[in-house]
Amino acid sequence: MSETTVRIQDDLYEAVNGEWLKTAVIPDDRPTTGGFSTLAQEVEKTMMADFKAFSEGTKSTDIPEMRYAISLYKKVLDAERRNREGIAPVLPLLKKIKSLETPEDLNKVSADFFLQGLSLPIDMDVDVDMADATKHSFLLTGPAIILPDTPFYEEGNESGKKLLGVYKDMAEKILKFSPLSEDEQKTFLEDTLAYDALIAGKVKSQLEWSEYYKYHNPMDVDEVAACVAPFDIKKLLTDLYGDNAPKVLIAYDPKAIKEMNGYFSSENFKLYVHWLYVKTLVKATACLSLELKTLGTTYRRALTGVVSDPVLEKEAYQIASSFYSEPVGVYYGRTYFGEEAKKDVVSLVHKIIDTYKLRMKKNTFLQESTKEQAIKKLSTIVVKMGYPDEIREIWSRLVFDEDDSLYESVNKIRAVKKKDMLDRLNKPVDRTEWVMPGHMVNACYNPSSNDITFPAAILQKPFYSLSQNVSENLGGIGAVIGHEISHAFDNNGANFDENGNLKNWWLEEDFNAFKELTKDMIEQFDGIEFHGGKVNGELTVSENIADNGGMGVTLEIMHTLDNANFQEYFMNWARVWCIKAKEEYIQLLLANDVHSPAVLRANMSPRNFGEWYEAFGVTDKDQMYIAPEKRISIW
Repeated sequence: MSETTVRIQDDLYEAVNGEWLKTAVIPDDRPTTGGFSTLAQEVEKTMMADFKAFSEGTKSTDIPEMRYAISLYKKVLDAERRNREGIAPVLPLLKKIKSLETPEDLNKVSADFFLQGLSLPIDMDVDVDMADATKHSFLLTGPAIILPDTPFYEEGNESGKKLLGVYKDMAEKILKFSPLSEDEQKTFLEDTLAYDALIAGKVKSQLEWSEYYKYHNPMDVDEVAACVAPFDIKKLLTDLYGDNAPKVLIAYDPKAIKEMNGYFSSENFKLYVHWLYVKTLVKATACLSLELKTLGTTYRRALTGVVSDPVLEKEAYQIASSFYSEPVGVYYGRTYFGEEAKKDVVSLVHKIIDTYKLRMKKNTFLQESTKEQAIKKLSTIVVKMGYPDEIREIWSRLVFDEDDSLYESVNKIRAVKKKDMLDRLNKPVDRTEWVMPGHMVNACYNPSSNDITFPAAILQKPFYSLSQNVSENLGGIGAVIGHEISHAFDNNGANFDENGNLKNWWLEEDFNAFKELTKDMIEQFDGIEFHGGKVNGELTVSENIADNGGMGVTLEIMHTLDNANFQEYFMNWARVWCIKAKEEYIQLLLANDVHSPAVLRANMSPRNFGEWYEAFGVTDKDQMYIAPEKRISIW
């Protein structure tokens, strides 16, 4: 062993991934490589080849909705037409925006603007009602801000100042293509930044958004109307729903709604109009000429440290697979995901759930009635593995004309999706719907439906493979499965019952004991120095609880195996979190991501479990050691 070799007892992540990290190269069009990202790149490479073959007629598919995705793919590739049209496709809409003189003018067209996806003074959506997961509610938030989070606007925040400078420079260059005079360009941009600053003073921070059980704030429509005037939300709702307009709205960000006059009023209406003009134009660049498209990604590239945009063929696939995510995901799953693997992983999920129930029964801080409710929640978790059995009807309605420009095509797709979203309000919730497509390398738990989703794309090495041994698979996909199940009992998910309703099912003393353990988890991560900054333990606590639970339950299963190899378990756990990232992207995630840095996810969780110390003979002389009284195991 050379002097430069990192001991696994001192740094699990570096010992396992160090050699790879020395030579790994981050693609110019991505902020990261390794782990999730490498798998995503491989999936993308495979699917790009298929889309190319589809477009050339050398390959076919029996999924009818895929023909729309392929048609959109071709439109993105048509650089000649895009360059010829330039900014022209968005000009009629920009003219309409510029013509707005008063809030009354906006109220006349607000329903139309909403369906076109334009930024109104408040953002609105329809989603599952937190209090009754069988129905939908109409939701309200403040509008999106330019910078990643509200603290970036604080005095002395150099990152925020620098990023606003990048955005301003980008918008200046894009506005030169518009029909605005030079003086108008300057005024519109200054007003955009001024209006954005007003919004930032009212909307939630990422830390506040991380507590999603606090989103449910019902408000009578008359109360909302009084808060948001002169924006006429009652007229908007009537235009959208007629006599079926909702009478109660859910304010996900009540401060932004109640204090909306702080950023929207008759006096500053022009600021809003100019902000809307610039935002609409910048958003549209993605579907305009290649020169405008490249200009329009300047801010995003600076934010993430990405050197360049994807090549046109990759961009075409990314856009098509995004707008037609479910059909593309089903195609990927049917083509590349084997039934043997699906059965094996589903079996593993049920084994983990059963083990979780046993751990709940042995839990030392819960009383019996709370344990029974927790086990009931575990028993009703729905498992969505690979990809949906059927493609929902909505995807066959995302149509456009062959002679439409790319910009027109995308807007037609968005409008149909928007209308479908609105129509859900008076329909029951479809619990069979998937929130992630089959070609996505990710996994999730949905508290409103109490289900866990594992797309086909994540079920590959190092997460999972039929060729990996059971210990490796438990340290990979097993711990991820346990992680998602644990979200049912993290500081957010714990507030929802087995049916997905926001409901307190705990004995008070039990929930207080859980909150104390949550505080311990916050403290374990809070303030850890990382790349010149510090980890926010409160922001990341839900994900840290989930990592802890995922490891706890899979280690318990490891003890039931005849051939358990705990070293291989922990090494594959570290392999899963391997990542090499641009510094800008690291700083972005550190500031506003609810997940702890991948290095810490690899290195912190093992220290809480005795199996780690036994597997590698870790002692108090090693850096990967923490004293027994400091170790945390919640679930």
